Amino acid sequence: MNTKNSKSFVDDFMAYAKSKDPGQPEFHQAVHEVVESLADYLLDNPRYLHAKILERLIEPERIIQFRVPWTDDRGNININRGFRVEMNSAIGPYKGGLRFHPTVNQSILKFLAFEQVLKNSLTSLPMGGGKGGSDFDPKNKSDNEVMRFCQSFMTELSRHIGQYTDVPAGDIGVGGREIGFLFGQYKRLRNEFTGVLTGKGVEWGGSLIRPEATGYGAVYFAEEMMKTRGESFKGKTVAISGSGNVAQFACEKVLELGGKVVTLSDSSGSIHDPDGIDTEKLSYVMELKNAHRGRIKEYAEKYGVPYLKGQRPWSIKCDVALPCATENEINLEEAKTLITNGCFVVAEGANMPSNEEAVHLFLATKILYGPGKAANAGGVAVSGLEMTQNSMRLAWSREEVDTKLHSIMKNIHEMCVKYGSESSDFTNYVKGANIGGFVKVANSMMAQGLV
Repeated sequence: MNTKNSKSFVDDFMAYAKSKDPGQPEFHQAVHEVVESLADYLLDNPRYLHAKILERLIEPERIIQFRVPWTDDRGNININRGFRVEMNSAIGPYKGGLRFHPTVNQSILKFLAFEQVLKNSLTSLPMGGGKGGSDFDPKNKSDNEVMRFCQSFMTELSRHIGQYTDVPAGDIGVGGREIGFLFGQYKRLRNEFTGVLTGKGVEWGGSLIRPEATGYGAVYFAEEMMKTRGESFKGKTVAISGSGNVAQFACEKVLELGGKVVTLSDSSGSIHDPDGIDTEKLSYVMELKNAHRGRIKEYAEKYGVPYLKGQRPWSIKCDVALPCATENEINLEEAKTLITNGCFVVAEGANMPSNEEAVHLFLATKILYGPGKAANAGGVAVSGLEMTQNSMRLAWSREEVDTKLHSIMKNIHEMCVKYGSESSDFTNYVKGANIGGFVKVANSMMAQGLV
């Protein structure tokens, strides 16, 4: 393929995308990463270009924005914004998380929804892509304040979702507590007990392994990448960012596979434990973060280890990096530091945690780099399994769900290798994930006509 044609195709398409949606940098970044790796494939398969599949794919089928009024414990009235981006339903009902965080805006949700379409396609489960949330910050709010907000939020959202239409889940700021309040209000308003949200409590329709799924899945994907070079987690030093749900269970699975986790972080800084975070220390982190909503700095104080205030953990020497915090948390300099320090595997537990320059460096140096839409698909995969269990009115055992999750992550890896293999010793997982996810959605859109 003529690289000049490929480059001009990408440049022309990005000019078009930016003219349609100015001022949405996160969305542009996600689109550019996908279009860049699809360019050659699309030029070789012009039927997708004639059908304007890319133009249709970056245009949400529907965006819902609404106000969310609620009262705090002092009786003050607060107003937040609520959103739901229903991106693409070609292969199933919209599926994707709700994020409650002050940074939430339309650009971020469109980037997440766009990624979700391809990620869900890779799982091979019948799920379209969507994303939603609010600029509400659940931090430092009482349970009653969070409940009142969630009830107000769901009062409007309930008009637009349903088990055959749109099935939200959790994301940053939306854990078990928030899902419970949201589900309760939906049930109250609609007078029906249906699987309209995933991430529910096991006692009321949730799936075992769902809390663990994203973290476990990222480690399973990293393990599959390492197998291609005859490597495993045994004896490897692992740096993990974040200390929430994804990071905690990624850490748990790494320990199970024989690796040593030496870092965790939160928005204030990072800890470096040279002796490794064992199961006892991990239990402390889970208690600290899940029950007390404390800061990771408290770990450093308790165990007498270095605390890197205001820093991310990528300066710490490691073999494997698992970014599990948020978008754009690895920049070019941090990527260079990781590689200089001997890191040869990066598997993304978060969505788009490596910026564009970092991704280009990972690909240029041919390390094992698993992009989020492939590596962190375990969460939505088990959400899909939760939907199946709800529809069948049954619950699978922990072992059954974990086995299915492991199998899905292996299949995603195989799909990436199928479309991303560039030589006998290098797979471009970015290209593989993007093409693999695109083909299924594109073919379904073409089969269903101009809708």
